[in-house]
Amino acid sequence: MTAPIRPAVERERPRLSARTLDLLPAEVGRPTYERGSLVPSIVHIGVGGFHRAHQAVAIDRLLSAGETDWSICGVGLLEGDRRMKRVLDEQDGLYSLLVKHPDGRREVGVIGSIVEYLFAPDETERVIERMAAPTTRIVSLTITEGGYGVDRVTGEFRLDEPAVAADLAPGAVPTTVFGIVTEALRRRRERGIPAFVVQSCDNVQGNGDVARLAFTAFAKAKHAELSEWIAEQVSFPNSMVDRITPVTSLDDIEEVARLTGLVDEWPVVCEPFFQWVVEDRFPHGRPPIERVGAQLVADVEPYELMKLRLLNASHQGLCYFGYLAGHRFAHEAMADDAIATFLLRYMVEEASPTLHPVPGIDLDLYRRTLIERFSNPEIRDTLARLCAESSDRIPKWLLPVVREQLANGGPVALSAAIVASWARYAEGVDESGAPIDVVDPLRDELVPIARAQREHPTAFIANRALFGDLLDEPRFVDAYLAALASLHDRGAAETVRRLAHAEPLA
Repeated sequence: MTAPIRPAVERERPRLSARTLDLLPAEVGRPTYERGSLVPSIVHIGVGGFHRAHQAVAIDRLLSAGETDWSICGVGLLEGDRRMKRVLDEQDGLYSLLVKHPDGRREVGVIGSIVEYLFAPDETERVIERMAAPTTRIVSLTITEGGYGVDRVTGEFRLDEPAVAADLAPGAVPTTVFGIVTEALRRRRERGIPAFVVQSCDNVQGNGDVARLAFTAFAKAKHAELSEWIAEQVSFPNSMVDRITPVTSLDDIEEVARLTGLVDEWPVVCEPFFQWVVEDRFPHGRPPIERVGAQLVADVEPYELMKLRLLNASHQGLCYFGYLAGHRFAHEAMADDAIATFLLRYMVEEASPTLHPVPGIDLDLYRRTLIERFSNPEIRDTLARLCAESSDRIPKWLLPVVREQLANGGPVALSAAIVASWARYAEGVDESGAPIDVVDPLRDELVPIARAQREHPTAFIANRALFGDLLDEPRFVDAYLAALASLHDRGAAETVRRLAHAEPLA
C-alpha cells in the first residue's frame, strides 16, 4: 500500500476535513449522520484501498440510512501504515471515493464510517483495549493473501516466523495481528465479555476457516486454555469480497480535487461493481449489510470458488501475457482480442467445470461481466499491480483448477500456459530486454530459478513448496513446457494468439 506524494494542487484548495464539508458542491455525497457521537463497533486491521472502497463504504451507507450502531476503528500494524495514520488524522478520518464508470461517468462522495484510526506500533495498548471493549463486536481483516502465516505445503500455521515467535515469548508486547487479537480476546474472557467475531475480508478460499486455523494455533502456543475458549466462542465467518480497486495515482488526486474543490491526500478509486457474500454467523449481532447490497448465505464456498477461479485466476492469465506483450494497463491488454478470447476460453473450458452450483448466479453473464470489468478504460488498473505477490496468488487461485481438472481428466493447457507466463515474467526481463520489477515475497528465490529455465525448462515448477506434485503430472508438464518454449521462441503476443484460437504451440 503505497501513498502518492502530495500534489501541487494542495497549495490551491482547502483540505478535506470535518470543518470543510460544507464547502463541497451540492452533487457530492457526504456523511449525513453525526459522526462525533459514534462509538466504533468494528475494528478493522489493514486499512488499504480495498477496505475503503468496500466494507467501509457499506458501513457508510448504513450509517446514512440511520443504522448508527455500526462504525469503524481502523488499525495499522505495519510501518508503512504510518502515512495512513497521518492522512486520516489530518482529514478527521474522512476520505473521498471516486467511482469510475466505463462510459467516463464519475461518482464522487466523501466516506465517514472510519471514526478512529490507531497505529499499533505507537499505540499498542489503545488498540488492544479498543478490541477488548464491550462495544466492539467485530474485528475484521484485510491483511493480504499471505498475511495469515499458513505454510503453503503443510497447511499449518508457521509458529517459527520471527515476528510470531517474538510475540510468543513470555511477557512480549505483541506486534503481530495474531498477538494483538489474541491478547484482546484474553482480556475479554478474563473480564466476562463475550468474544467478538473475527471476519476475514481477504481473497483466500475459506478465509474464515484459514483465520480460525491461524488464530487458534497461535493462541494454543501462547495460552493453551485460551485456545479452547477461542475455538468454542469465536466465530470466523467465511466471506467473498469483490471490487476492483487500483492504486491511487496523482492524476486521481488532481481529479478528486477538481470535482470536490477540496484536497484529499489519499482518495480511493474503484469500479461501480460491488459484491460481498458473507456467511451469516454473528452470534452477538451484525450490521444489516443486506440492506446495502451484500448477500448473507449459509455457505459461501460456491461464490468464493466462482470469484477466485474466474476473476482472480483470470487476472493472472491477463497480467503476465499482457505485460510481456508490451501492455501496462489491464484495459490496454483487454483491447487485444486474443487476450480477451484466451481468458474467456480459460473461464469456460477449465475453470467453470470445477465450480459448484452458485445459487442465483448466471455464470455465462458473470463471465461476460468480468470481461467488461477488466476492459474498463477508466479504472486504469496496472498490470504490475496484478502481477505482484504471485507466489501467494497462483497456488490459491489457479493451481486448484489444475488439480481438479487433472483428477477429472479435464483440460489443463490454458492453466498451464498461465503458469508458464508467470515463470517467463519471473525472469525479470521483458521481451525488449528491459528489466521487470518482480514484486513477490519469494523474489530472491524465484528470479534465479526462472532465469535458469532456458537451460532447465522444468526448474520453476520443480519448486514443490509452490507446486506440490505437479512436476509428476505429465499432462500438466507437457502443456507447461510447450507454452514456455513458445513464450521464449515466439513471444507472448503470438503465444496467446495461438492459445486463444486453439492452434498448436509445438
